[in-house]
Amino acid sequence: MLHNKAFVKKTKSGKITKNVREHYLRDDIYCGVPICRVCDASAARLSGSASSPILVLDTNVVLNQIDLLENSAIDDVVVLSIVLQEVRNRNLAVYNRIRALCSNSARKFFVFSNEHHKDTFVQDMAGESKNDRNDRAIRVAAQWYRSHLGGAAQVLLITNDRDNKRKATEEGIPAETIEAYVKSLDRQDLLDLLVRPASEDVEMEEVEDLRPSKRKVLYAEHKPLSEITSGLHRGIYHQGKLRVNRYNPFEAYVGSESIGDEIIIYGRGNMNRAFDGDIVAVELLPQDQWHEENSLSLADEEDEEEGVHLVPGSADDAPRTTNLVQGASGPPPSRPSGQVVGIIKRNWHSYCGSLEPMPMPAGAGGVAHALFVSKDKRIPKIRIQTRQLGNLLNKRIVVTVDSWDRLSRYPSGHYVRTIGEIGDRDTESEVVLIENDIDARPFSSQVLACLPPLPWTVSSEDLANPIRQDLRNLRVFSVDPPGCKDIDDALHCTPLSNGNFEVGVHIADVTNFVHPSTPLDDEAAQRGTSVYLVERRIDMLPKPLTEDICSLRADVERLAFSVVWEMTPEAEIISTRYTKSIIKSCAALSYIEAQARMDDSRLADPLTTDLRNMNTLAKIMRHRRIERGALTLASAEVKFQIDTETHDPLDIGMYQIREANQMVEEFMLAANVSVAEKILKHYPLCSLLRRHPTPTKEMLEPLLRTAASVGLELDISSSKALADSLDRAVGEDPYFNKLIRILATRCMTQAVYFCSGDLTLPEYQHYGLAAPLYTHFTSPIRRYADVIVHRLLAASLGIYKLPAIFQDRPQLTSIADNLNYRHRNAQMAGRASVELHTLIYFRKRPTDTEARIVKIRSNGFIVFVPKFGIEGPVYLTERSEKGGGEWSVDEQQQKIKKMDGSISYGVLQKVNIHMEVVEPQPNRPKLQLTLV
Repeated sequence: MLHNKAFVKKTKSGKITKNVREHYLRDDIYCGVPICRVCDASAARLSGSASSPILVLDTNVVLNQIDLLENSAIDDVVVLSIVLQEVRNRNLAVYNRIRALCSNSARKFFVFSNEHHKDTFVQDMAGESKNDRNDRAIRVAAQWYRSHLGGAAQVLLITNDRDNKRKATEEGIPAETIEAYVKSLDRQDLLDLLVRPASEDVEMEEVEDLRPSKRKVLYAEHKPLSEITSGLHRGIYHQGKLRVNRYNPFEAYVGSESIGDEIIIYGRGNMNRAFDGDIVAVELLPQDQWHEENSLSLADEEDEEEGVHLVPGSADDAPRTTNLVQGASGPPPSRPSGQVVGIIKRNWHSYCGSLEPMPMPAGAGGVAHALFVSKDKRIPKIRIQTRQLGNLLNKRIVVTVDSWDRLSRYPSGHYVRTIGEIGDRDTESEVVLIENDIDARPFSSQVLACLPPLPWTVSSEDLANPIRQDLRNLRVFSVDPPGCKDIDDALHCTPLSNGNFEVGVHIADVTNFVHPSTPLDDEAAQRGTSVYLVERRIDMLPKPLTEDICSLRADVERLAFSVVWEMTPEAEIISTRYTKSIIKSCAALSYIEAQARMDDSRLADPLTTDLRNMNTLAKIMRHRRIERGALTLASAEVKFQIDTETHDPLDIGMYQIREANQMVEEFMLAANVSVAEKILKHYPLCSLLRRHPTPTKEMLEPLLRTAASVGLELDISSSKALADSLDRAVGEDPYFNKLIRILATRCMTQAVYFCSGDLTLPEYQHYGLAAPLYTHFTSPIRRYADVIVHRLLAASLGIYKLPAIFQDRPQLTSIADNLNYRHRNAQMAGRASVELHTLIYFRKRPTDTEARIVKIRSNGFIVFVPKFGIEGPVYLTERSEKGGGEWSVDEQQQKIKKMDGSISYGVLQKVNIHMEVVEPQPNRPKLQLTLV
């Protein structure tokens, strides 16, 4: 059946055109109920039992109650196509979660295409809003299910919209609020999952107002989006992402492109209910209220109670700080300070933590009101209601934020689920994954069905394939971290008769097994990257691929994608070729083993000779890259020795970089550059590249200030100038130069993936590598970006046709955005895992050690501990001090001095500290650093 939908549209030239869209209606769309006598039962997903009703949900229930819907107690659910579409338009994250429920064979969620069924499609009515039309369509679908099943099963419309529920009742459709339905299940735990959004027109039974009757206005009202948009255009407001200081939750920054600097947001009142990661609109405060960064104190946990929740502009809107007196050089120039006037995009998600300890209320079992304390100090406490307080007090739990009223000191949220016992290592490791949105679920049966059967070997068809070159005769080897099983890359270096070298980088041919638009490919695209924690690895691809079929292990034949150069002894590239290949690695070496071979003068076997030749070439390439302006930066990478039985850390120290590491890195960089040039030449508009934006002068200001305070002058006019300056930054302390490089690393922008068609050629530059073009090709086992690049390279060589998605620029941009998000989350999860295992290690090992001061603040400083790669705050003022605790900060010299002149501390100075795990607040252990 054909239905024509007509509408008029005004063109740019002012003409009115009439458009007619054809909308096909069918009568063969099944209801999904097995007891139905009309529909095909093989398509059934629901149970349709007489004891439990079939639920038809409206849009707001799906949007707001997704945590409840994911609980296995909620089943036999019809999700209408009109609801799915509206959810997709309003919240993509919730849409993905409801789609996952509908595709999960273990759950009874059925998608019914009501917009294409001839009996449930509703035409537009004059004067009817889109929202009212959608509500009517939902009621029509619910009524159709009732008549279609003829009383064989109950049908219940679930809506919290008072008007929709009234109309359904008048039309003879059984309808209930979500809370009433949950109460009918007699499951007290499910009631904790209910969301009570402040803005929804909702009938909630027995909602108890938690707040006092005489409530003060604590926060300014958020400006409407129309006013924000106007203010942004006129330069009154400034837009950016709010980042809360990890050491002081009352201090935040908003990077603003409109003023070219970071705006300091000081105090919860000025943050105005914004969370870390929110996109906000900020209004600058009068200049006499601007703060210098170093005048903002470090805060500790108890400051949460210091009455910071006040309307912005209040004189009391700050946590307590020590008295600050500027040094003789006079007050430093202030930095822009502001207040949040509106939220453009919320970053609320699930948070992990525990409930504040409290006595069990009398008559336990009823509704208790509790405060949830996130493990992340940047997140404010969250008020929840729970009926299972006794079971939750000693547990790590997940809580989601629902709303934050301007009259309420805390945001309101609801309990989602329990993770496990507080302090249990497995529980705390899962917290790391949840906080960083890492998907650690087992791969689905649909994904695993995409894998080739095991055991897998190179076939005769592979050997005969004309696209694939047989390179098994080459002496190929890999060099990786100890115990590495997911070996992406291997190398070879063969001397040629003309005195040159043939050098090859061979990368696992993952795309031979991961085909576009399959469940395996979709899963890898969503995960984006493998995640490396201290004690485990969370794979992007299933283990049969990562550790066997694709891994370039020793003494087995494997499929590869190879980049092969002819190089002179001076490491000049004469020619480059790209080919799919078959290799057989002769050795899988660790960095330590490769280094030992190169250093042992007694060894002269062919493999060791290859290593030495490659290392010689790599040193020349590295020197040339640095001469070109590439930065040699440093990071505080930590290495743990883990007990194989208990998985507890036995030892901790800085990760050691050897020449062997640098050798492999050099050839991987060269392969990535070569491939970037190749794919961009063929696909200038849809290549996936990686760029590192040039840091602004404002970003490098902290580094310049620190360097100047110790008599160093850094030239930041170019990456070459900065690299040369860093080379000259030496002192008596052998660790001094590395510390300066670590500080420089922290001033850099993040390197990001992008689609070549989205930017101009000058913007492609990779600042840190001093390379005009760069991409990722060398790790497709653990990075989805490399999978995309392999497909581009194969298409540029005429091996395969370029998948259709490369013609969809917005989709490519979306993929790049997800890759950047996943890459950053993986980094953050890795760091959080290090912090967790650092706590476990020092819990029974109080230690005295040496540290370096890296940042001066008004009541202390932040130190870096070289031996362990740890950073943290040292407080100079005890909370109990009422006087005599004043310190003065000399901004020019980057020093903090006791007022009587008896003690002075400067940036980069050595100090001796005591490290010990303490628990100043229950369930929030921390590594406390104190001066010895």
